[in-house]
Amino acid sequence: MMHATILRVCKIAAGVMAVWCIGIGAGMSNTAAAADVPGSADHPLIPRYEGAEIVAYDTQAFTQRSFARAPIKQGGGLDKNPDAALRLEGKLTAITYRAPAERTSLEAIRNYQAALKDAGFTTVFNCSQADCGGRAFNHALSPRNYYMGFGEYHADQQYVLARLQRPEGDVYAGIYTVLNKAGGGPDQNRALIQLDVLELTPMEQRMVTLSADKMNTDLAVDGRVALYGILFDLDKDTLRPDSRPQLDEIATLLRDNPNLKVLIVGHTDAQGNREYNRDLSLRRARSVIRALVDDYNIEASRLSPEGVGFAAPVASNRTEEGRAKNRRVELVDLGS
Repeated sequence: MMHATILRVCKIAAGVMAVWCIGIGAGMSNTAAAADVPGSADHPLIPRYEGAEIVAYDTQAFTQRSFARAPIKQGGGLDKNPDAALRLEGKLTAITYRAPAERTSLEAIRNYQAALKDAGFTTVFNCSQADCGGRAFNHALSPRNYYMGFGEYHADQQYVLARLQRPEGDVYAGIYTVLNKAGGGPDQNRALIQLDVLELTPMEQRMVTLSADKMNTDLAVDGRVALYGILFDLDKDTLRPDSRPQLDEIATLLRDNPNLKVLIVGHTDAQGNREYNRDLSLRRARSVIRALVDDYNIEASRLSPEGVGFAAPVASNRTEEGRAKNRRVELVDLGS
């Protein structure tokens, strides 16, 4: 049950916590605690859990950080579980909080989920207790600089990975909570919270919409054209609304050249296994075709889908900048 002092009004139904909460950001606070480690601060996008104190803090202007996007079953950390890892590069803020007494890890994560939703984030992945993967997940997610507070406390572990889309660059927030039941000192019987926030820098070419004339020229010269204005939800084949300007230009290209037939090819980066990415890229190509047929009345016979996954990179998959270049849709001229 939620603690009486938490500023949430929630119903408990049939012994299961179903959360109907009144108030925005209830249970969260922007007020710093006197016990915070020197030089630390909350991230401006995500308030702290009310009454928590910062016990470890780190910021890096540009670095790489892996987040869990699926349960972790194999020991060895995220590096040994590549299909469960989302590797990103950008500005990192890593904050370790100690929650006030008599709070549970579940209470903490529920409040953070509400705060993330209020801030415009959408959930990428979340898990609870054994569903996260048990000890392997705990070992992978426990912060190195505060491992003794988190390590081996996987019975009550909770996790959420969320994403905020914004023009100046997407933001990912990973929140991992445990209940320290056996440790000594001030951590004993306290919920601990690890918040990792990674702010991406947008790639300029991903924001560019190629005109119908430019695509026609590239097709005539190279037989293919790469498009970075066709965007999808993370790990899905759902077209994002900001793909509309590029779809408009593709439709104009096809209407102006009624004999043109094209192969719509989906490409991914190298995160995840080969078969998964090949299937995802094919589904994304089919989504583009579906939009052109249903929304623009383009003849389906002029469009053919193909998915090659990460088999045809145009840049290194070792950096986020390279991976962003590899995530694309291409048009290939099939002749008239």
